[in-house]
Amino acid sequence: MDYFEDIYRSHKLAPAVLAAALSACATETVLLNSERIEQRFGSYGIKVLASEAGLRRSSLYSIDNNQHICRTYAIVSFTEDLDSSYGPEHAKVLEGNSLGEIFKANGWSMHKQTLHIGSFDIGQSDAEIIQLMRLPPNQTLALHIYQLLLVREEQIFEYATIVEAHHPDYLSQADLLDIYHYDDSESLAASSLAELIGLLTSRHGG
Repeated sequence: MDYFEDIYRSHKLAPAVLAAALSACATETVLLNSERIEQRFGSYGIKVLASEAGLRRSSLYSIDNNQHICRTYAIVSFTEDLDSSYGPEHAKVLEGNSLGEIFKANGWSMHKQTLHIGSFDIGQSDAEIIQLMRLPPNQTLALHIYQLLLVREEQIFEYATIVEAHHPDYLSQADLLDIYHYDDSESLAASSLAELIGLLTSRHGG
């Protein structure tokens, strides 16, 4: 999609940024989204909602009273320049496995280069994201957009741009600002942000 291509072009990471990410991954203990959901709610699962060339939608959920409740609705746009170094892991991701768990289990560190932290309002009760989160209409959801970098043995790769909307009982905008470093001096263009929010609030294929 054109707006993801625009993001890749306009936020191509400089060598200094890549070096900083490499250093951070060597010292940080990264808590995966899956781990945080399980810690908070006592369970975790992932359901791939749609998968097409270069793009995946998924629901990261917990289970409450035998119901799946989406805690993070994620849209992943994989870079076109995929590297064979992580080919086996990428194949497992495409099979529907949890991205973070697969890479961590195979010795990769991950760094989230945040592009935007904010929130958006959603009113329509028929939106897929509202139904998966089992929420009434007229909600404000926290929004996190970032580039995911993979690091292992002094190598670093730009893997994907990820757009995540979070259940209000899971993460708020304030929570995201506490967890992730965010420099808003190079914020996304308003048109790109509107396109991505529209993608989140639509049904896949719609």
